[in-house]
Amino acid sequence: QVLLVESGGGLVQAGGSLRLSCSASGGYFSAYTMGWFRQAPGKERELVARISASGITTYYADSVKGRFTISRDNRKNTMYLQMNSLKPEDTAVYYCAAGSSTYSYQYWGQGTQVTVSS
Repeated sequence: QVLLVESGGGLVQAGGSLRLSCSASGGYFSAYTMGWFRQAPGKERELVARISASGITTYYADSVKGRFTISRDNRKNTMYLQMNSLKPEDTAVYYCAAGSSTYSYQYWGQGTQVTVSS
């Protein structure tokens, strides 16, 4: 069982930055593919970014490419999402997730709210 806890959300003006963190406990963090997802009101949850267990391979949704950076520190059991040039459409609850494979996530955090004002 892996426990994931997100932090770092908040209210920011358009063009600003935030850094989300996802701390893991209770499992082998370095063995998991990790991902950041988000869900805006009235919309389906979507994958924002994904990082391989080693941290070598990353993937970004087109909507955040060039603005967001995903990273992880396996020594600290923590994953990060650096979000720059934020836009109002980035407003959502952001979730971190851990999975045994690229497209399968078994563990989810509770989410952290990100609100970008125009």
